[in-house]
Amino acid sequence: MLADISKGTILYFTPVLMLTALLLSLFSYLAPTAMLHGQVALLTVTPSSALTQPGSTKAVDGPSIFLGPLGSCSRPNNEAGLTCMPSSISPIYNTSVFTSNTPSSVISAPPEGAPAFIAISLVFSVIFFVMFTAISFRHLMGKAGAIWEKPMVQRVSAWIGIFAFLIGLGSTLIIFMWFGKAADDFNQSIQGQGSNGPQLIATIGNAFTMIWVAYAFFAIPVVVSLAKFHVLATK
Repeated sequence: MLADISKGTILYFTPVLMLTALLLSLFSYLAPTAMLHGQVALLTVTPSSALTQPGSTKAVDGPSIFLGPLGSCSRPNNEAGLTCMPSSISPIYNTSVFTSNTPSSVISAPPEGAPAFIAISLVFSVIFFVMFTAISFRHLMGKAGAIWEKPMVQRVSAWIGIFAFLIGLGSTLIIFMWFGKAADDFNQSIQGQGSNGPQLIATIGNAFTMIWVAYAFFAIPVVVSLAKFHVLATK
């Protein structure tokens, strides 16, 4: 019974994890300009009196901006609709909604190569997902599954998974450090202005949480592929 549970987990659950990882990575990459406007972002700047009036809990109205790897969405106040910039590998962030004393200069796009490498990682991830799933279910394909029996194909699948994982995770870490420093510099500049500073606060967005979960899931099929557990399970 334990063997059946192990086999079922490898064959059916692991491809689901890979699909979930792929979707989470894709959503966090496309947001907020292409989808999930104002809901998912790498960095957010929103109205808050936490920096200018520590301890205050009153609601604040003001401009907001949501930054992603491909661009930004912004609004001049809480009631206004979001205006999103066109998606681009070389994004331009619209900070015109901020007042002149806002340290918007620290909010800049990450190194140009980072979004491009994430896109490459996503392409490799799709290829790995297709190959990994085909290898797992090759015993159900009849004669068409013979190609997935070849050790060379299985090794290529594993290497593609490794490349996708390392390229994507490395690029994400670079972007995380970039926006983390931007948020710290932004908040410190506002704090330095005291009570006369703009009532804004920069925070790391929930897109990074989605990405960390995605790569935690991604690691499992990569390890399984390297260990060839899913190959042995269909013997």
